[in-house]
Parts: sequence; structure tokens; C-alpha cells
Amino acid sequence: MRATGIVRRIDDLGRVVIPKEIRRTLRIKEGDSLEIFTDRESLVLQKYSPIKSIEANAQTVADGLYELTQKQCVVCDNDRVLCVSGSRNKDFCGRELSSQLESAVKRRKSITQSRVDGVSVLPVFEGEQTELVENRIIVPIVNQGDCYGVVVLSDANKNEKPQPNDVKFVQLGAKLLANQV
Repeated sequence: MRATGIVRRIDDLGRVVIPKEIRRTLRIKEGDSLEIFTDRESLVLQKYSPIKSIEANAQTVADGLYELTQKQCVVCDNDRVLCVSGSRNKDFCGRELSSQLESAVKRRKSITQSRVDGVSVLPVFEGEQTELVENRIIVPIVNQGDCYGVVVLSDANKNEKPQPNDVKFVQLGAKLLANQV
């Protein structure tokens, strides 16, 4: 844990203000849920991610989608990549979502992208080299109108569009995760 040098008082209703700089750094927005942990004399606030709480199931879904399609599958919450299957790039895990993908997820719409159609492919995380990706299927994980994350299936095969069955598989994976949240 790192000291910030910032001190805040608790008001008479038990509230404390989290400074704007810290909220911006941790990507905490109005309406986000925080999880509270205690350890002897410490109080820890952590941004709550329902998808992270079912991370083992998310990895199972990602592995299953890879086995069915032989294409890279990534499962993310609203902020970070949680798990990857079918890639030698396991270092994707923990990376922050790209602002483009974050905006797309907020719209709660599935997206199918293909370079064959002349469409540029959205990066999953900041700094991803999308020139290696020929097509991508992006399906948000939505339950009762709330978006909890996204399932992404990526293919590097040139001159190939996303297959209709692949879209259905990703939709099923997202639905399975949504039902567990």
C-alpha cells in the first residue's frame, strides 16, 4: 500500500470524500460500487467488479470459446482484461481497456469488425497492436440493463470475415457470464 499524503475527515454522517486525483487515477466514476475490506487497523476500498468475483468461470468460458473456434478469446470487466485464452500473450491480463473499447461497451451493443470490410479493429487495451488482428467480435456482458464487462473473440486469419457461428458462441459466452453476475 502507498501513502498519498492526503488526509480527509469523516463527517457526522460517516462519509469521507475520495479526492478527485485518486478517483481519476483508479478510474472510479460516480455511481461505481466500492468493496470495503478491513485488516486490523486498516480500511481498504476497492472498486467492485462482479465479473472479477466469477473470474474462474470467465476463464472457463474463454477456454471453451477458444476450443470451439481456435481464436483468441478475452474476457474483461469494465476496466481491465481479466482472462485470455488461446494466446501466448497472457500478459494482456490486468491491462486497462482502451478508451475506444470502453466507449463501445457503454453502448451495450455487440460489434462485429473485419478488415475485409475496410473497418478498423478496436484495440482491447491501450497499446495493443491491432494490425495483427483481421477481425473481432465484441459482445457486452449485460444483466438487467447493467453492463458488467465484455467478451472479445479475435482472429488473425487474413481475408476472412467473422463466422456467424462464432458470433453466436460469443453471445452465448457473454450470456452465461451475465447470468452468473
